[in-house]
Amino acid sequence: MKRYFLKLMALVGLTVIMPCSQAQLKVDIAGFGANQIPISVAGFADESITGQAISAIIRADLQRSGMFKLIESPETLSETSAVNLSSWKAKGADALVTGSAVRHSDDRIELRYKLADTVRTVDLTVQAISAQPQFIRLAAHKIADDIFEKLTGIRGAFATRIAYVSRSAGEYKLEVSDSDGENYFTALRSNEPIISPTWSPDGSKLAYVSFESKKPVIYVQDLANRRRIIAANFKGSNSAPAWSPDGKKLAIALSREGLTQIYLVNDDGSDLKKLTRSNGIDTEPCFSPDGQSIYFTSDRSGGPQIYKMNLDGADLRRLTFGGNYNISPSVSPDGKMLAYVSRREGKFQLHVLDLTTSQELRLSDSSHDESPSFAPNSRYILFATESSGKGALTVVSVDGSVRYTLSARASTIREPSWGPYSK
Repeated sequence: MKRYFLKLMALVGLTVIMPCSQAQLKVDIAGFGANQIPISVAGFADESITGQAISAIIRADLQRSGMFKLIESPETLSETSAVNLSSWKAKGADALVTGSAVRHSDDRIELRYKLADTVRTVDLTVQAISAQPQFIRLAAHKIADDIFEKLTGIRGAFATRIAYVSRSAGEYKLEVSDSDGENYFTALRSNEPIISPTWSPDGSKLAYVSFESKKPVIYVQDLANRRRIIAANFKGSNSAPAWSPDGKKLAIALSREGLTQIYLVNDDGSDLKKLTRSNGIDTEPCFSPDGQSIYFTSDRSGGPQIYKMNLDGADLRRLTFGGNYNISPSVSPDGKMLAYVSRREGKFQLHVLDLTTSQELRLSDSSHDESPSFAPNSRYILFATESSGKGALTVVSVDGSVRYTLSARASTIREPSWGPYSK
């Protein structure tokens, strides 16, 4: 069986959270959408006062999405600059972004920006975002999100975070970074494996499995105050935590009675309830967006497949039939798609299933894919794979047309989880 599935069935200390200015991950873009929107992002006036290249962050976000063609703009233009939109259209840009940075007396920095449609020669948005200097990259991501939504009709997800586990020189680290791999910090260090990090719905906590006690134990950690509690430390294996949409409960996999089964527990470890009672191994639960159903992996049919059931066990259905080995379910936040890893011809590859039409699409050409996780806008999937012999993270659009890789500079990385929109 695959290593990732086995570790869920089988079976230090906290660090001070300090953001790092250097990127932990390097972005390599390998795919683009078929119908890209030509856009130019001018340099923001006085953006040097922020200590960040605001316009460059916005450009990188838009380019990474695969939905935009960046038209070079060597000029610096504020949102109040007199601009001939027709001339920008003649340069090939259908949209133009201009802006400026202003520092206030209380040290806040205000980013002002304008998005103009050069085809219709109208302004689509004129806004300002204020932030303390340490949050200025987040403000730039929010501007990119606004531009993305105005031009595509889809909510952007640049101003979100990802979690993942890195391993280097025998040390495991649970890392959290911006969605582009920048501005990372270490939430946990351990000489023992850390697996299955998953975000609370409000983005304030991570649940994960740590082997620091020489057995798998589920912890819940508050990212702001760095405190953590044990959510599950029962006899046998405690694995695969998944948050309920209301953030009050966890679906988990326990082997406390023998075969691994699915349980429900409060996020403080209280009120344990058993959800499955099969003669096989049931693991890797995840909630439907409405919180009324559970998706999970089970080998009750002979090999691991993905099932869905109501919280009371009713309406049990098998969902995957393509191939005889399907694991690691992840449901899109809009409830329309199921991502999972399927083994076919000896390769473990990311697939996505349309839950309305039952149409299946393979999204990967690699052979060691793991741990799919949807972006909060349901348009992209983050997953672990291998690149140049090391573990890396890849993001792919749900139609397979857009792809980019986040590779570690000095370590291998796995176990990704894409965080929610901030509340």
